[in-house]
Amino acid sequence: MMKKRSISASKASLVLFLCQMISALDVPLDLSQPPTITQQSPKDYIVDPRENIVIQCEAKGKPPPSFSWTRNGTHFDIDKDAQVTMKPNSGTLVVNIMNGGKAEAYEGVYQCTARNERGAAISNNIVIRPSRSPLWTKEKLEPNHVREGDSLVLHCRPPVGLPPPIIFWMDNAFQRLPQSERVSQGLNGDLYFSNVQPEDTREDYICYARFNHTQTIQQKQPISVKVFSMDSLNDTIAANLSDTDIYGAKPVTERQPILLTPTGSTSTKVELRGNVLLLECIAAGLPTPVIRWIKEGGELPANRTFFENFKKTLKITDVSEADSGNYKCIARNILGSAHHVISVTVKAAPYWITAPRNLVLSPGEDGTLICRANGNPKPNISWLANGVPISIAPEDPSRKVDGDTIIFSHVQERSSAVYQCNASNEYGYLLANAFVNVLAEPPRILTPANKLYQVIADSPALLDCAYFGSPKPEIEWFRGVKGSILRGSEYIFHDNGTLEIPVAQKDSTGTYTCVARNELGKIQNEVQLEVKDPTMIIKQPEYKVIQRYGQVSFECIIKHDTTLLPTIIWLKDNGELPDDERFLVGKDNLTIMNVTDKDDGTYTCIVNTTLDSVSASAVLTVVARPNPPFDLELTGQLERSVELSWIPGDENNSPITSFVIEYEDGLHEPGVWHYQTEVPGTQTTVQLKLSPYVNYSFRVIAVNEIGRSQPSEPSEQYLTKSANPDENPSNVQGIGSEPDNLVITWESLKGFQSNGPGLQYKVSWRQKDVDDEWTSVIVANVSKYIVSGTPTFVPYEIKVQALNDLGYAPEPSEVIGHSGEDLPMVAPGNVQVHVINSTLAKVHWDPVPLKTVRGHLQGYKVYYWKVQSLSRRSRRHVEKKILTFRGNKTFGMLPGLEPYSSYKLNVRVVNGKGEGPASPDKVFKTPEGVPSSPSFLKITNPTLDSLTLEWGLPTHPNGILTSYILKFQPINNTHELGPLVEIRIPANESSLILKNLNYSTRYKFYFNAQTSVGSGSQITEEAVTIMDEVQPLYPRIRNVTTAAAETYANISWEYEGPDHANFYVEYGVAGTMASRQVDIATQGWFIGLMCAVALLILILLIVCFIRRNKGGKYPVKEKEDAHADPEIQPMKEDDGTFGEYSDAEDHKPLKKGSRTPSDRTVKKEDSDDSLVDYGEGVNGQFNEDGSFIGQYSGKKEKEPAEGNESSEAPSPVNAMNSFV
Repeated sequence: MMKKRSISASKASLVLFLCQMISALDVPLDLSQPPTITQQSPKDYIVDPRENIVIQCEAKGKPPPSFSWTRNGTHFDIDKDAQVTMKPNSGTLVVNIMNGGKAEAYEGVYQCTARNERGAAISNNIVIRPSRSPLWTKEKLEPNHVREGDSLVLHCRPPVGLPPPIIFWMDNAFQRLPQSERVSQGLNGDLYFSNVQPEDTREDYICYARFNHTQTIQQKQPISVKVFSMDSLNDTIAANLSDTDIYGAKPVTERQPILLTPTGSTSTKVELRGNVLLLECIAAGLPTPVIRWIKEGGELPANRTFFENFKKTLKITDVSEADSGNYKCIARNILGSAHHVISVTVKAAPYWITAPRNLVLSPGEDGTLICRANGNPKPNISWLANGVPISIAPEDPSRKVDGDTIIFSHVQERSSAVYQCNASNEYGYLLANAFVNVLAEPPRILTPANKLYQVIADSPALLDCAYFGSPKPEIEWFRGVKGSILRGSEYIFHDNGTLEIPVAQKDSTGTYTCVARNELGKIQNEVQLEVKDPTMIIKQPEYKVIQRYGQVSFECIIKHDTTLLPTIIWLKDNGELPDDERFLVGKDNLTIMNVTDKDDGTYTCIVNTTLDSVSASAVLTVVARPNPPFDLELTGQLERSVELSWIPGDENNSPITSFVIEYEDGLHEPGVWHYQTEVPGTQTTVQLKLSPYVNYSFRVIAVNEIGRSQPSEPSEQYLTKSANPDENPSNVQGIGSEPDNLVITWESLKGFQSNGPGLQYKVSWRQKDVDDEWTSVIVANVSKYIVSGTPTFVPYEIKVQALNDLGYAPEPSEVIGHSGEDLPMVAPGNVQVHVINSTLAKVHWDPVPLKTVRGHLQGYKVYYWKVQSLSRRSRRHVEKKILTFRGNKTFGMLPGLEPYSSYKLNVRVVNGKGEGPASPDKVFKTPEGVPSSPSFLKITNPTLDSLTLEWGLPTHPNGILTSYILKFQPINNTHELGPLVEIRIPANESSLILKNLNYSTRYKFYFNAQTSVGSGSQITEEAVTIMDEVQPLYPRIRNVTTAAAETYANISWEYEGPDHANFYVEYGVAGTMASRQVDIATQGWFIGLMCAVALLILILLIVCFIRRNKGGKYPVKEKEDAHADPEIQPMKEDDGTFGEYSDAEDHKPLKKGSRTPSDRTVKKEDSDDSLVDYGEGVNGQFNEDGSFIGQYSGKKEKEPAEGNESSEAPSPVNAMNSFV
């Protein structure tokens, strides 16, 4: 929501203009004029009797007027009363009460007269009355004994004060007595009880009267009220009567309404026009009546009607004759109604229609004074001249009285006078002074010359030309100094001389000239007009919804005329911002930190300049989780249901979307709350289904978009009756834990499901497909029963039935279970192995008879292990691997085998108890494969045209090595590769010297091993031949010279050798030789050298450690990638084979920016192959079709190095990965 309003200063000046019109021809004070009353005390003047009385009377005129007073219609001689003084140059009287005078002595009607040679003006009749605050009259107050439910009126009857006091009721602790629809204070100050309740009993009902003028409070004696309830009244009567008497007070009975005030069925009320009309109806009754107001034959006036005192008082403001009529109040409760009609008549004291205005005439002119007033009844109009009734005033041939008008013809200077018009009826009077001033004056302009007017574009411009002259001058306006006269519809010329430009534009800026002329002369005046750009809010604050404790900002970005200085004010709900540091006012924004509920409201940005004002508003809505519901009530309690109702808490500006009902079972789970149901946010009652034998308590949680409220207070408890169980235990199972037992388990019923005390279970079982009777046993509230002495793994029919002290649950359904399993008896037979390629084999077996399984067949396990590598005759520690195949499957794939190796395997059947005996070991061999990459490639001894290459055997030869393949090519400065050279090297070589190379050239080498199957993965390295063979340069010092002085010597020499050398100088006295040298241990070059040596030793130790501990996984994938074995093709699922996977290495040349390790060796990476895609470990799972999932498992033990296998450590990359 956003509101915007704009207030123009030019529009505000329209009000000023209207005021100027009334006094357009005010006579300048330097000219002769009759007196004018400018200030006077109110007609009804109530004064504080403790302070001086000041009766005001101020007037202006030329010559200055003199003042006199009348009191009670006779002359008041001020000089004869020492307590009364008149202010200098004023008619204001000061009565000195504080120095001994008494205010009562000056009570009366006063009137002031201001007089000079041109006439006399008089004030209103000022009635002086001192305020009064009399004490309460002494009276004996009897205690009020009232029966519960009866009505009661406590009378206040305050003393008559001036003005009337303000009445309120309090107790002895000066606390206001609470009021409500049942108990309230009437307009006369009495306290009305529609019906009394026991809590109304007290002894300190005190009526207070506050007299504002004297700032005093008078207190009535406390009134005692004793309310007797029916029970206590019956006890009192019984104590005073014999057993044979019939006694007993009637119980509290409900009564239909009767009116306590006003009495009767009708009444009348007279109110004066413009006043506030107050009508009151207070009724008695039980239950407490509700009051409603109507106007017979019409509607209550909109915007002026208000209800007060719990609708017992009807208030209509600013009444007029149209508000006269019959007003009916209706008091109603469930037993009936009562009504009262108040006939309202609106009278009116006199009020002006046309008040007489001062008249300035030149000699010989004509004029009129008009005095028109209205009232109810119609007022009488009378004229006075200079304070004297016109009928007895001196004759003036130029005037003629015609009712409410005086007509003047051919006036002369002696016609100047002050005339008074008096309009009066029984409800009051009006008195107005208006003078006739006869003058002959040339025009004069009262507006200052070159006055600057500034207005906003597109708003009215009002250029003033206040003037005076007699006869009345004619006014003309010109644009500029010598421009043409202004005419046309775009200008408005007012009688007071003002020029109005209704819609001023930027081009309206300039000079305007006003010319006033009459028969006695002519005068002109220039004024300046500037039209400014309007102030605008170009980005207004926007409607915001923010959660409690959040932060919100409102923007107010403005554009304004550069010559105007704007100020920005922020308001909240049309008032000042709270004095709170959370409100941060910036240059063009308002930020509220840590928003709370009280920040909710309308925020207005007001931009003010000296000429205009604009504003824009936006609403901030603070939302939060709802407050918890309250007043939970249970009704309609039945055995299996109850109705819950509640009252929602405050939704905190975010509508409640739902209510969540929770329950607590105080009998079985005290303190634990459970979800019961959820209902829409518009619902406040719900029918809840209940279970027997539960002690329910309920609570309600309100939910809105922000979140959930705190839970409500719990409802009252409700204990339902016991009943038979409605349901039986769930999840009944029969599984043996031993070969000769049957373990029957179930999920016990929860406490509230028991439906009563003494919950037990009837457990029944019998062997399936055998003509046996059910065997049953009743057990306590447990969840397991063990049947012993059963055959191994036979099916049983099982059922579990709940019962309690009241009876059994419905007949339960049967489930099938099995007695305990035992280990399988036989091993699979006819085990066959088909080797598919160097890393994959397929194994087949015959299934075992199901009777020999002696349990649930879970699948088969294949144990296999490598016996030895055929390329290395030494044995190694056996590492057995296991693959599990689910269900009754009779074949499986063995992946991840090592090429050129001898393996053994056996097969075992698996049930829930464990594994059966193993089949006889089956031996099979894998063919050769491609080798892994050489374990290292190291390039040493670079010369101008040669490099020495050294390498290690492949970690996994996977067959008999036939040769090595070396490829190399040069790399230029732009990292482009030259021609590739290939060399085949015998398998028994481990080093090679490459000669006839180019000097100072980088080469890239690709090196791999071969078997009869093919080439393995390659290892790469880079090296550079040297540029020139240079003899080492040793340091040399020559040409040492000296130059000695008295206290020092200058020594110089020439040095040849490496940079960063340190020099030592020996010197001594002639005849002796004393040396002086610097301690080498403190020299920077020595410390740096030692650090470099230590770092080099550390690097060598790390390299040695890595080479000594090198090992890793079997590089299955590397060999498969290197081979591209035609036998390994994607296999179909139905024959139990699988597709090949690939993760090829990057065999591209070394890219730009590549570098070799510092020791010029390259370590091969381990294979990451696993058996994930083929089977699972011991704890693996089976698929329903019997295929295996998971990955193989088994203890892996470190193999000792065999043959020529390298003992290098794993790749540093893989070593690091192992820590990730």
